[in-house]
Amino acid sequence: MSDEIKKGLLGIVVDETEVSKVMPEINSLTYRGYAAQDLCAKCKFEEVAYLILNGELPTKKQLKKFEKEERKERKLSKTLLDDIKKFPKKSHPMDAARTAVSIMGLEDKETKDNSPKANMRKVMRIFAKTPVALAAFYRARKGKKIISPKKNLSFSENFFHMCFGKVPNKEIVKAFDVSLILYAEHSFNVSTFTARTITSSLSDIHGAITGAIASLKGPLHGGANEEVMHMMNKIKKPENALKWINKALDNKDVIMGFGHRVYKSGDSRVPTMREYFGKVAKIKKDKKFEKIYDIVEKVMIDRKNIHPNVDYPTGPTYHLMGFDTDFFTPIFVISRITGWSAHIIEQHAANKLIRPLASYRGNKHRKVLQLNQR
Repeated sequence: MSDEIKKGLLGIVVDETEVSKVMPEINSLTYRGYAAQDLCAKCKFEEVAYLILNGELPTKKQLKKFEKEERKERKLSKTLLDDIKKFPKKSHPMDAARTAVSIMGLEDKETKDNSPKANMRKVMRIFAKTPVALAAFYRARKGKKIISPKKNLSFSENFFHMCFGKVPNKEIVKAFDVSLILYAEHSFNVSTFTARTITSSLSDIHGAITGAIASLKGPLHGGANEEVMHMMNKIKKPENALKWINKALDNKDVIMGFGHRVYKSGDSRVPTMREYFGKVAKIKKDKKFEKIYDIVEKVMIDRKNIHPNVDYPTGPTYHLMGFDTDFFTPIFVISRITGWSAHIIEQHAANKLIRPLASYRGNKHRKVLQLNQR
């Protein structure tokens, strides 16, 4: 029996999807058939969010309507804002994100309605409010006044405005947009599969996204970008990098930000994110992390033939933008809500309860003895 078990469902095809695919023929992650790097070059994040949720790139009119709907839904209830202020300041922002989405589910009048139209309306609310809730927590835990969202700012601009009280230059905003596009969707990864599994029981969309956030928190999934930054902070300066990485490999330590179950010869998202990491480093006049990046990457490829994944350049990019390290994965969340939501809607459209089997390896049948006989 053991040879039939596929640990971690490795290689098992469990369903169909139209949302995304890594296409080997062009060596690229694609969303609805479009290469992610092409979308980064020609679109802003809102266009890609529309594509993932609706299946096609928007016209100017459709984009304007979509942006108007998202901006209209940004405002948080007084209850949620008050709750965010009471969140323990030392709690992980991923826990704050998970809790905020749960509270949104408590407040939403359509929580029980799983019809396609109601789900899309809820998607827009979750998509619009989650970054606002996270930015509010970003301020509250530092003892700073929470900044209200602005309707005249783009998705990315508003997040910067709410976290820092100002919007950076266009190049920084573009780099942030690119990171959101690259993080938006990635087929049946663990958080997406979690969302689909929850949905398969006909649970609500807030519950499915809450579960997905919990899944994304782990360092083997979304939390890797945080671990990359922790590693770079341990290395401290480029002169230490070669010795540090060789020692870590000699000790058989796990190096975060490298390797991927889907990509064997390199994550197709990395070149784009690496380019924008370099642009941000140049604007910030700080090349230290770039130098560490290059040294560690070279050793990993030379010694282990393991290439970086998208978390490797994203971590230091977010650091240079000014975000706290434990906020890197929550930024992943505000992007991936689009992918999760598309999969939740897709699951509802052709649902079957996800209920795999397990091979039992415990004790054979045993007789129960009375307490005084044990």
